[in-house]
Amino acid sequence: MSSNDELILVGKFGAVYGINGWLKVNSYTDFPEGIFDYTPWVVSVQGRQQQMQVTSWKRHSNGLIAKLEGISDRDQAQRLVNADIAVPTSVLPALGEGDYYWKDLMGLAVVNEAGYHLGEVSDMMETGSNDVLVVKANRTDAFGKKERLLPFLTNTVIKDINLTERRIVVDWDPAF
Repeated sequence: MSSNDELILVGKFGAVYGINGWLKVNSYTDFPEGIFDYTPWVVSVQGRQQQMQVTSWKRHSNGLIAKLEGISDRDQAQRLVNADIAVPTSVLPALGEGDYYWKDLMGLAVVNEAGYHLGEVSDMMETGSNDVLVVKANRTDAFGKKERLLPFLTNTVIKDINLTERRIVVDWDPAF
């Protein structure tokens, strides 16, 4: 991991499991087990980031548990409860044409095809049918909107994404 590598949050530790230093893992990846494909983990402990390696993991009930290098008892594991798990973006797989990591869309300007500036992407939401762009409207929005929720449907709503120009063009009525 290089010093200028950006980190992306992929999960969080839950409670300690057992007496041998195992921890429950809450994964934020699409497929929960996918969190174990990315190493090393960068764990924030008491405001300090440290790299940690997973030595073993397994499914337990409806969740995941992991054993980390250097953590051998319940007391050591307890220090990691509720700690965030991040990975360097350099370990993420390259995406195909037209695919984007959510992190890459944050802060992009959203403009409709008529040129009206709807705001900036402030968040993304996952729904059952499709992802949704959360667009924070400009303070001076002519339609009085504070936020817009736009379905992330390529070719219908999302017309163009230009990461270089930091802009998303959409087919969307600003009054909606």
